[in-house]
Amino acid sequence: MERWTGTGVALVTPFDEHLEIDRASLKGLVEYVIAGGVDFLVVLGTTAETATLSAGERAEVAGIVAEGHGGRCELAASPWLKDFQGVLSITPCYNKPNQEGLFEHFRELAAVSPLPLCLYNVPGRSGVNLCPGTVVRLADECPNIVAVKEASGRFDQATDLVRGRREGFSLLSGDDALTLPLLSVGFDGVISVLANVVPEACVRLVRSAREGRWEEAREMHLGLADLCRELFEEGNPAGVKAALHARGIIRRHALRLPLTPVSGALYERIRESVSR
Repeated sequence: MERWTGTGVALVTPFDEHLEIDRASLKGLVEYVIAGGVDFLVVLGTTAETATLSAGERAEVAGIVAEGHGGRCELAASPWLKDFQGVLSITPCYNKPNQEGLFEHFRELAAVSPLPLCLYNVPGRSGVNLCPGTVVRLADECPNIVAVKEASGRFDQATDLVRGRREGFSLLSGDDALTLPLLSVGFDGVISVLANVVPEACVRLVRSAREGRWEEAREMHLGLADLCRELFEEGNPAGVKAALHARGIIRRHALRLPLTPVSGALYERIRESVSR
């Protein structure tokens, strides 16, 4: 498989007025981000409200995305995994394992996964931090662990990942607000929420930075800062769904409990931002 680099988009799952999957909106969103130039699609992550989806719904979402992609992206004991290129695997939640527990957990997953793994470190959600030394150890001992999505918000940790990684191992920002700083020290790309809404701008930012056009990348970063802040102000994916609705990409900005839509005041600010 090719390395995961550039701009990936963490797709939302649109819902209709009955809180069922809005198939038409999801198909339209896939076409929209592909037309915007994103390099790869990330399906059934946090932004997709996957914890609220049944097994059948997860398979349906994956099938819609795979069909809409039409071979333009290529995820894995479910039959639909054959249509994808890898698995994004979050650190275990609730148990709060130590670093040895995390190492053994991911080593076990790597031994049985039919697809390459991208580790996902997001302490704010899982309650545990996957330290750089553990990532490096996993990458060195497990050939099919090929990337990490780093969302700890710690720049020192990101620096250690760059210094210690093996050749060919991809480092991906998991925080839109920090993508440019992380690219500046050697990260390879981003798994972006923001790219649902403004894929072309996110692609341009990442490509500019990776090609050394730092002034252009800085201008893109500054121009996107307000919208990025608004998308996460009342939680994800409430903000990004509001923005997609305001742009007419999805028909409703409905969420399943325990998540709720953004406030009316924030929706108006988001609407103004996306209309500029």
